[in-house]
Amino acid sequence: MTQVRLVLVSACALIDKDGRVLVGKRPAQKNLGGLWEFPGGKLEPGERPEDALVRELFEELAITVNPADLAPFAFASHSYDRFHLLMPLYTCRRWMGLPQAAEHQSLAWHYPPEIKTLSLTPADIPLAEELCRRL
Repeated sequence: MTQVRLVLVSACALIDKDGRVLVGKRPAQKNLGGLWEFPGGKLEPGERPEDALVRELFEELAITVNPADLAPFAFASHSYDRFHLLMPLYTCRRWMGLPQAAEHQSLAWHYPPEIKTLSLTPADIPLAEELCRRL
C-alpha cells in the first residue's frame, strides 16, 4: 500500500443572523487561487482542530471566536495530487469583530444554495452541499 501524506485542516461556516455563510476567495498566487473556500487552516503539531480554527479565524479574518461556540457539522476527505486532506467543518454563529480579508482576496456572505454556484475548492464542494441539506 502506498503511503499518502495526510493534511489536517479545520474550516468554519460562520453564519450571520440572516442565515448567510461567509466564504473567502483564495489569493490568485496561491495553490487553487481564485477558488472560494470556507475560512480555516492547517493544524499545527499537537493542536486540537477547535484551537487551530480559533487561531486561523483570528489570523485570517481578525475575529475572536470562543471554542465553545464552534459546533461540529461535517467533514471532507479529499485526495489531491500530493496529499490527502481531512477537514472537519464547524459552524459558528457568535464571534467578536467584523470579518476582514487578511488572507483572502475577498470575502462574501451567501445563503447556502448560493455557495453551491461558486467556484469552490474541490474539498469544499461536499461541505457546501451538506450545508444546503441541513441549514
